[in-house]
Amino acid sequence: MKATQPFPYQGSKRNLASAILGYFPADVGALIEPFAGSAAITLAAAAANRAERFVINDFNKPLAELWRCIINSPEKLARRYESLWREQHADRRRYYDQVREEFNCTGKPELLLYLLARCVKAAVRYNANGQFNQSPDNRRLGMQPGTMRDNILAASALLRGRAACSSLDYKEVVTTATADDLVYLDPPYQGVCGERDPRYLKAVLFDEFIEVLEALNARDISFLVSYDGRTGLKVHGRALPKHLSLRRWSWKQAVPRKPPCWAEMK
Repeated sequence: MKATQPFPYQGSKRNLASAILGYFPADVGALIEPFAGSAAITLAAAAANRAERFVINDFNKPLAELWRCIINSPEKLARRYESLWREQHADRRRYYDQVREEFNCTGKPELLLYLLARCVKAAVRYNANGQFNQSPDNRRLGMQPGTMRDNILAASALLRGRAACSSLDYKEVVTTATADDLVYLDPPYQGVCGERDPRYLKAVLFDEFIEVLEALNARDISFLVSYDGRTGLKVHGRALPKHLSLRRWSWKQAVPRKPPCWAEMK
């Protein structure tokens, strides 16, 4: 089955998914994505039957709830999106602001879906209080309801009965992994964020992240990491330490402009 992305999301690994799947071990029990976002790797792995089960986790609770709705109630979600999309036409900018305000009060998943479809470059942004504050792209209306419905139903067909969703801290969700599972970690990159970044509700501290990888190694858990790399001669962030015994691979041929670091534990 084709891995259709149900909504646009900046930073998605959709275009790199086939290359990433090439590093999967055989016979994966559960694929665990602690920083799921658009869950592009989960969708690609499900379409290619590269894992039996899937754990979609994101600290962003409304995003995790959106995934639950996509998987378990796709028709209902598609109808709600269509209603929002059709109501916007009188004054699109004012309507977007109203939806954004309501979402920040309620966290309803269908409102988040509409905002993701309409916001600038599909790039989520949050203020210091954790409220969605990205502006709309006034040049477009967002994904057509029919296309959105098809995408949602396709994602649901791939994952229903095979996936669980959660909004835990990444350090907690990786503790559920067993020796039969694979953990794919795609944390915020050092090169684009610091202690506070509007793209993420919570920063990932380098030293804490290394401790998590050390713990996975100690438990003999297979994992893959998409992390900082380089643009030309410019290196972004600190390299993952050698004692982790990771194998590094760059996306130089696939993505010449921004090859992130790729690490794999055998």
